[in-house]
Amino acid sequence: MAEFVTVDRSVEQGIAVLRIARPPLNLIDLQVALEVAAAAEEIGNDPGISAVIVYGDERVFSAGDEMAELADLTPEQAEAIVKDFQQALGALAKLPQPTVAAISGYALGAGLELALGADHRIIGDNVKLGLPQIKAGLIPLAGIRRLSLLVGPSKAKDLVYSGRFVDPKEAERIGLVDEVVAPDDVFQAALRWARQFTGAPTLALAAAKRVFEAGTHGHDRARTEWVRLFGTEDQQVGTRSYLDNGPGVARFTGR
Repeated sequence: MAEFVTVDRSVEQGIAVLRIARPPLNLIDLQVALEVAAAAEEIGNDPGISAVIVYGDERVFSAGDEMAELADLTPEQAEAIVKDFQQALGALAKLPQPTVAAISGYALGAGLELALGADHRIIGDNVKLGLPQIKAGLIPLAGIRRLSLLVGPSKAKDLVYSGRFVDPKEAERIGLVDEVVAPDDVFQAALRWARQFTGAPTLALAAAKRVFEAGTHGHDRARTEWVRLFGTEDQQVGTRSYLDNGPGVARFTGR
């Protein structure tokens, strides 16, 4: 039974909320990270979920790493957990469903690294973001490559090397986030974004996500995924419906 991370399917049909609740700051230690990974695996295996919202609460998404845990790790202990920790912080990127991070208050350190694995990031206009691990003599474990892909290598180096905070205007300007809304509207904005994928072709969306995640090998992966879709009911229904009635009319089954 998870202590800090839950999967809520009650908000709307087809939409799951992966919620982090470790008050007061939702700091991410190894346990929280592994609970996120387990929740993501549960969601990924549920064909009834079309889209995912990742959320803390109205005050804070996550204020970052649990430094009390990291301060006591020996090199041997760090070596023992590093792979699982890194994979857990990147768990959102492996989800087959479109995923949006709904960010209130702070997304710092490991919290921002987790959000970087989402497909879309929505923040309140009072949010602070950053990767301040350098100030603790550490580096981001899972966020450097994803940050570089989002904002470019030069800006990513600036943020990682300095560990500085980013305000909402800069975050939107450099492409770190996709949408800035009033603080009270963060969750509803994420819900609006997620709704567009209920009834969508889930197999094709999952295939597209795997191509994006393949990085430099995406061109080759796209060929494989494209061919695989021709064995699906969704492709047969979708192409015929597009031909007969135009886009946006097909009723997909996820098969």
